[in-house]
Amino acid sequence: MNKAAIILAAGKGARMNSDLPKVAHHAAGKPLIEWVVRAASGAGIDRIVLVVGHGKDVVKSLFEGSGYPIQYAEQNQQLGTAHAAQMAETTLAGFDGDVFVLVGDGPLIRPEVLTAIHERHVQAGAAATLATAVLDDPTGYGRVVRDHAGAFKGIVEQKDATPEQLEIREINPSLYCFRAEALWDALRRIEPSPVTGELYITDVPALLMAQGDLVEVIPAAGPEEAMSVNTPEQLREVEAVLEAREAAESEPGAESALRGAARGEGG
Repeated sequence: MNKAAIILAAGKGARMNSDLPKVAHHAAGKPLIEWVVRAASGAGIDRIVLVVGHGKDVVKSLFEGSGYPIQYAEQNQQLGTAHAAQMAETTLAGFDGDVFVLVGDGPLIRPEVLTAIHERHVQAGAAATLATAVLDDPTGYGRVVRDHAGAFKGIVEQKDATPEQLEIREINPSLYCFRAEALWDALRRIEPSPVTGELYITDVPALLMAQGDLVEVIPAAGPEEAMSVNTPEQLREVEAVLEAREAAESEPGAESALRGAARGEGG
């Protein structure tokens, strides 16, 4: 099955207190966006589209001569995550396969997690598959809404959540896999949020379910994979995790241990 990835990398990152595009900030010796590209490439994704906007030339310069299979799409207006993903449709015109949508400020995603998501997606024959994570402090993340029987209903962004929904600890870490044609069709039908006016990609799963398509939801992401960078403090936190991982991977037997951890073995 052909696999592509759209990586959202157009944000300004106002809270970083820097003119540098957020995804160009370094952690453990590499730009944030490069860690995401490395994970996608490591999972066998052979087409990668970076959606760039603010500081696009800076972001593009990070990959000059890198050898990664990167293409670019531009989001010149910040109209939300669904709008950003839409910008990649022309670049991926004619692509027949599955499309991941990832965020460029989430450098802790591992190839093993992306592989697990895709394996479930293919086995289930799903139109969309998304990973979830459970956090002690879910502040800032979209919440995963379920019915009384525990079945997935949809995702609500924090800005749109009710007080009851804000108590939910199961969150959306922005790790999605879609059948390409299902993604493009749903993106065209998304309505702006009545609160922010933005177009949210988090609305896509509910749209697909409403028309009878299968949406798989799996607890494939741990608290680390869910971490994204919006502030200098969060940048230091993810850098510490990346450095710890690199140290662990350099130890004897680390490769097989990491594979086991990705499959949920041990503990």
